[in-house]
Amino acid sequence: MTPGGTADAAVAGLLARGELTVRGRIRDASNAALFCTVAHEGREVSCVYKPVAGERPLWDFPDGTLAGREVAAYEVSEATGWGLVPPTVLRDGPYGEGMVQLWIEATPEAELLALLDAEEPGPGWKAIGFAEAGEGRTALLVHADDERLRRLAVLDAVINNADRKGGHLLPTADGRLYGIDHGVTFNTEDKLRTLLWGWAGEPLPPEATGVLKRLRDALGDGGTLAARLASLITPAEVDATRARVDALLASGTHPEPGGDWPAIPWPPV
Repeated sequence: MTPGGTADAAVAGLLARGELTVRGRIRDASNAALFCTVAHEGREVSCVYKPVAGERPLWDFPDGTLAGREVAAYEVSEATGWGLVPPTVLRDGPYGEGMVQLWIEATPEAELLALLDAEEPGPGWKAIGFAEAGEGRTALLVHADDERLRRLAVLDAVINNADRKGGHLLPTADGRLYGIDHGVTFNTEDKLRTLLWGWAGEPLPPEATGVLKRLRDALGDGGTLAARLASLITPAEVDATRARVDALLASGTHPEPGGDWPAIPWPPV
């Protein structure tokens, strides 16, 4: 099933109403993450189920749940119209309430990140910074100068993503790009940590400015997005999200790394 537009909404409905069956555990996840299928009225898809009961407490994210923030990130993504986060719902499951998200089969051949033996990125690449490449060698870490990644960089700035690693980027065979693992987002303090710094300080493209204006309206009093987020994150976090949108519109540029928080997550991939 290929998500997109009304198809995404249909998948979200299936995830919310279908019978959830655990098939196995995703062992490299830092919190409980279960590979499942969900079936309803003759339709079945694979998905990830992350029960709240399996979350480890985080001292710097004391409010709410990872699951709630994952669903909130999906709601913001849907409000942008970019469809950057797989369909995600909050529902009851075999181990209690949790986040259920459509499983995405990534295309490993898609090259979004690279290490270059160069001082500057070549055409089609944006510099992130220098990194250890093994055997005492330093290389330039770059990401693709890709419109899909740029949209994701804007989304991450809005939701204050503290953990945008390379492994969280899932390009698919149909040309879409998804971002996953949004459990550490929406903090009221600036915690943006990402690999997507290539556009830092550059003017936001007109498309992004238009999307941010729509988000500002949707996050206002009585706005549809504000209402959806109210049950997922705290009022202070909703206010902070609105303030980040306002700040992006006021600056008209992609954010730049700050000095009070590591700019790049570790490990980066």
